[in-house]
Amino acid sequence: MRRDSTGHRTAPGSFPAELNRFVGRRTEAAELGRLIGSSRLVTVVGVGGVGKTRLATHVAGTLQERFCDGVRLAELSALRDPELIEHTLVEALGLTDHTSRPPREVLTRHLAGRELLFVVDGFEFLVDACAELLLDLLRGAPGLRVIAVGRRPLEIEGELTLPLAPMRDRDAVRLFTDRVSAVRPGMRFAQEDGARVAEVCRRLDGIPLALELAAGRMRALSVEQLLARLDDRFRLLTGGGRGVPPRHRTLRTAIGWSHELCTPEQRLLWARLSVFPGQFDLEAAEYICGGPELPSDSVLEVLEELLAQSLLVREDTPAGVRYRMLDTIRDYGARWLTATEDTERLGRRHRDWFLGLATWCELDWFSPRQAGIAARLDGELPNLRGALEFSLEHREDVHLAQYLAGTLWFYWVGCGRLAEGRHWLDHVLRAEGGHDGARLKALWVLGYVAVLQGDSVAAVAALQECHEAAQHTGDALAAAYALHRTGCLALVTDDMPRAEELLREAVGQYRDLGELNSNVLMGQVELAMAVCFRGRLAEAAAICDDVVAVCEDHGELWARAYALYVLAFEAWSDGRPTRARELLSDCLTTSHAFHDQLGTVLALELMALLTLERGEATEAALLQGAAGRLWASVGLPLFGSAYYSTPHQRCEEGARRKLGREVYESFLARGARLGRDAAVERALHGPAAREDPPPPAPRGARERRAEAVKREVRPDQRA
Repeated sequence: MRRDSTGHRTAPGSFPAELNRFVGRRTEAAELGRLIGSSRLVTVVGVGGVGKTRLATHVAGTLQERFCDGVRLAELSALRDPELIEHTLVEALGLTDHTSRPPREVLTRHLAGRELLFVVDGFEFLVDACAELLLDLLRGAPGLRVIAVGRRPLEIEGELTLPLAPMRDRDAVRLFTDRVSAVRPGMRFAQEDGARVAEVCRRLDGIPLALELAAGRMRALSVEQLLARLDDRFRLLTGGGRGVPPRHRTLRTAIGWSHELCTPEQRLLWARLSVFPGQFDLEAAEYICGGPELPSDSVLEVLEELLAQSLLVREDTPAGVRYRMLDTIRDYGARWLTATEDTERLGRRHRDWFLGLATWCELDWFSPRQAGIAARLDGELPNLRGALEFSLEHREDVHLAQYLAGTLWFYWVGCGRLAEGRHWLDHVLRAEGGHDGARLKALWVLGYVAVLQGDSVAAVAALQECHEAAQHTGDALAAAYALHRTGCLALVTDDMPRAEELLREAVGQYRDLGELNSNVLMGQVELAMAVCFRGRLAEAAAICDDVVAVCEDHGELWARAYALYVLAFEAWSDGRPTRARELLSDCLTTSHAFHDQLGTVLALELMALLTLERGEATEAALLQGAAGRLWASVGLPLFGSAYYSTPHQRCEEGARRKLGREVYESFLARGARLGRDAAVERALHGPAAREDPPPPAPRGARERRAEAVKREVRPDQRA
């Protein structure tokens, strides 16, 4: 007798039956079945514990009837001697041969005329020998097909590879709850535990082994207790029960199995890459992880090996090729980095790299590369957070945290990150940095963010402190920025004479200092808005025409979108709705592309009014509902400003009058259920041809609603 991959005794040549329910992985199982139908060798690759063996054996078990001579499993994980591979395959086939023939000849002769599926699992320590043997067998046995299972491909002719990722969120939750029910029969999670279960699965990266080990801990723990202990996942996730292969009895052993397969250089890079809390690119890895023991020009080669062993994941993003470690793999590497006493040095190099990246991105924001910078920083956000946290943890580096939080003003404001920007700016300014320049920048940026959020008290405090300190230290540029943002505050609080005065003065100071960037252009746009609100439409349009010309010369899109908004506002005020809609469509497209919530919602508000004036009251109400939902993630709706609220008020009054209160509010509620993408698409291109009907009107309003729908809704919009 021999033992299968779960440790149970099986007859020679038999295929082990599944002992518990196979959960999830429908897409992957179907893909593996398709691949083995079109290729004679498919290798399932993935990190330890991700469920490669279970997927391969499950799919193989479902295919037994397709192969006249059956399906066989050969487990190689315990082998270290290459010569034993052939003997193991002979045993897996249940062959008895007492002659002096070499086992390879026995295998070749036996398989030559048979139709058989072989699952070969755990070849990592014997990649070369296993690859050579399987290539010989496949050449000599036309009816043989092989599913190989390992951490890396075999890299032989004809091989197809199926990389196995961690489980999707829903499948991971299903697996966890299924295995919990096995150890605690009859247990039902309370409704409030749903979010905690999902968080457990997320924290464990959807790795089936980790989920099964965690489920075992539910014998003694509540899900809340389990979640609280996951910071030390390697200590917590042990067990696995009798019959489980030794390498799967603890999470540490499963990951350690991969570590044992690595060369010293690969282990070193693995440890150093753990400094990245999120995605990273090759250039960052070369700078941060390179050193005497691992020259920068060798990082690529070693990184490729970690990719081949499924310890890194490659991701093709809008910002280019990037790499990522699963949290579980990263945590294991971080422990090794700590053991080398190199954590702080690597953390400092990581911080310095991303400080430099932020500085470059701020300078390059005023260029045609804005869209690429926005995409780049979206991918780098975990690293930027890590750099901020590292600097705040070291008292002598607090000024660098202040500098970084201020330098990212364009990201906080221009890419829909106002709330996070406010968090970091408040945090870094509570600490004493000892460097006036860095603190002053963080102060005026905090003032800017607070103005946009409608928090006048915080804005006044930050901008006043910045202006006074700038005058005391002679920092004319910081003083100009503080003056500019104070003018912006006056603009959104309806003090138009003061707004015009301060903004005009700030624009003049920028000109005298030779400062020109997106922020300066926004000062001109805000000045134009103040002028427009004071009734001087032609002057406002002239200012924004100049801004648009400068933006187009430099390839700047973000500030240009706001200039287009003012021009659209001016065109609407001047009785040119068609031109206003053209300008607003351009503005909305750009703001949405940058995820600029403020620019998007301002454009939606004005677009709703233009839609009403075109005779589409129901559509206008829908857009107003969508805008109302977006304001909740920006700050005070329309800044609480009577001037900015004018389009909204006129639209609401007109739509209510045409539709009636109940119908208006039903369409308003329907619009509030639209996501941002759907709302923008609708504003730009109108409603889809077929839609869900609006919610029923309250009893007693049906007649009014029927009349309104007849008047306002085109035939293709009717429910």
